[in-house]
Amino acid sequence: MTSSGENEQLRSARYALADCEQRYRGLFEAIDDGFCIIEFIDGPQGPLSDYVHVEANSGYERHTGIRHVVGKRIREFAPDEADGWVALYGEVLRTGRPLRFERYFDAAGRYIEVSAARFEGVSPRQVSVLFRDITQRKQAEAALRESEAIARENIERVQLALAAGAIIGTWLWDLQQDRFSVDEGFARAFGLDPALGRVGLSLEQVVATVHPDDREALSNAINEAIKRGGPYAHQYRVRRANGQYYWIEANGRVHLATDGTPLSFPGVVLDVEERRAVEEERNRAAAELRALTETLEQRVAERSAELLRAEEQLRQSQKMEAVGQLTGGLAHDFNNLLAGIAGALELVATRLSQGRIVDAERYIVAAQGATKRAAALTHRLLAFSRRQTLDPRPTNVNALVNGMTELIQRTVGPGIHVETVGVAGLWPALVDVSQLENALLNLCLNARDAMPNGGRITIETANRWFDHDAARTHQVPEGQYLSLCVTDTGVGMAPEVMARAFDPFFTTKPLGQGTGLGLSMIYGFAQQSGGQVRIYSELERGTTVCIYLPRHYGDATDDAVERIKLPTPQAEVGETVLVVDDEPTVRMLITDVLEELGYTVIEAADSGAGLRVLQSDVRIDLLVSDVGLPGGMNGRQMAEAARQQRPGLKVIFITGYAENSVIGNGHLEPGMHMLTKPFAVGTLAARVRELMNA
Repeated sequence: MTSSGENEQLRSARYALADCEQRYRGLFEAIDDGFCIIEFIDGPQGPLSDYVHVEANSGYERHTGIRHVVGKRIREFAPDEADGWVALYGEVLRTGRPLRFERYFDAAGRYIEVSAARFEGVSPRQVSVLFRDITQRKQAEAALRESEAIARENIERVQLALAAGAIIGTWLWDLQQDRFSVDEGFARAFGLDPALGRVGLSLEQVVATVHPDDREALSNAINEAIKRGGPYAHQYRVRRANGQYYWIEANGRVHLATDGTPLSFPGVVLDVEERRAVEEERNRAAAELRALTETLEQRVAERSAELLRAEEQLRQSQKMEAVGQLTGGLAHDFNNLLAGIAGALELVATRLSQGRIVDAERYIVAAQGATKRAAALTHRLLAFSRRQTLDPRPTNVNALVNGMTELIQRTVGPGIHVETVGVAGLWPALVDVSQLENALLNLCLNARDAMPNGGRITIETANRWFDHDAARTHQVPEGQYLSLCVTDTGVGMAPEVMARAFDPFFTTKPLGQGTGLGLSMIYGFAQQSGGQVRIYSELERGTTVCIYLPRHYGDATDDAVERIKLPTPQAEVGETVLVVDDEPTVRMLITDVLEELGYTVIEAADSGAGLRVLQSDVRIDLLVSDVGLPGGMNGRQMAEAARQQRPGLKVIFITGYAENSVIGNGHLEPGMHMLTKPFAVGTLAARVRELMNA
């Protein structure tokens, strides 16, 4: 019996314990507040540096927005905030002092009051935490603060208005009873009977005194304020007792019930007639100022236009002055040359008529010399204008300088010492060799003329890398360049001379000792080659002129100074040349030269006639054509059209200047060559034979 009685007591105790546990669990889940128990554990950062949630009710998730927290450590789901929570709750665990604070939980979108206390349970490491939603309280406090701020603002406005004597009346509109009562000042402002104002007016009676143009806007403002509640302010005109309209401002506030029902609409009326007058005066003054500003801007624009026209006229005048200087110098030099040619030819004709052939040869040589000087002058002009024909090739500039040093030394004479300083590993340049040779020789001749009593010329090469600032200073694109500099120890240049050094026909030499085209030719050649020229000089200290050329990314040949040897070429049987040129004299001379060499020559005066020959079945071994042709196509276009039918056609273009847009900026197709007028007949014959043999 005893054993049976003990078992009965044990079952009763278990039932009681289960019932207690069920009641606890029901109470635990039933409370609206969030509740959890955390237990501190040893974490990776040391003892008690992490904790795990051992208990949490459903309210925990509602209040914090964190789901399924039981069994999770704080560093699992909030690693960035873990240190802060561990520090807060750890202080409660160590000291036993409860903790209470407020916090906004982003996940739940609520303000929560957090209360934590050490949990005196089975484990000495546990803390219980209670989360209570205080969002409504916070919102009520914020609304109260806002209402107080608005009330203070209204009080301040009323106080300011009273102090200024601006308030002329008050009103109270009972929106529930639709009863509109006003004080005496309001009634007088609206031209109403003050007795009616105390008893109560209808809104229609008040609106009847409003200016007809302002009624619709006033009605809309009132309806909008009643709909949303809160502050209201609107300006409009009312008719007073004297029948005149005056500007007023109505300021008030619509009070709403908790369900949004409009309750009352109190307010005051302010006299703003003077303020409006001031504002209108200010607006009028602003309009006048804007009009004045526009007038000034227009006058400035007109003055600027006048200045631009004057500047354009000045530029045109300077341009005409430069053209006059250019044409004057050109006419002077060409007239001298033409006089020599014409006189020599006239004497040749006279001597031939007299049968004195021996004397004729001397005049022929003189005419040829004058012709060559005229051609050189033309080339210099084209170089200055960057219209000369260039034959750019990968060039070793050090080899070019070394090949010319002996010639330069003989030219400048024994009183001047020439030395060269070539940098090792100089980058190659893609440049016209003969033009670069002419430029170097010209610079050395200028240096010689600057040292009448002798001195030293230094020719130096170097590699240069121009960054953004250096490229902007030298007016070239950024990148790698090589420089070719000629330095003398002569008299130097004054700043005003350096400023005009590249002008055509500008020279400081005595009359007859210089054309003034040397530096301008070098400037144009460097620009056309993608580079630049710069002068550095000091009076009595000497001058340095540097040519900067873009680096060529490729190999260069070392035979830059090799000269073409012109054999006496003869045609092979049947070789036929088509000559296309619109200048009869040039066409005749080329035809005579080639026929004397044994070639069969066909002539055409324009591109249309030339293309018809090229598209026929006639044998054509070589085309010699001017670049600029009449007939609808230029020489390049005619040659390309012919190559569609004759793919291997060889071409020599002859031209008086470099039509870069026509010849492709110096980039000719294989089998195409360029010859610049005027040319020696031997050069033409050698070039024809060279292409025939290719």
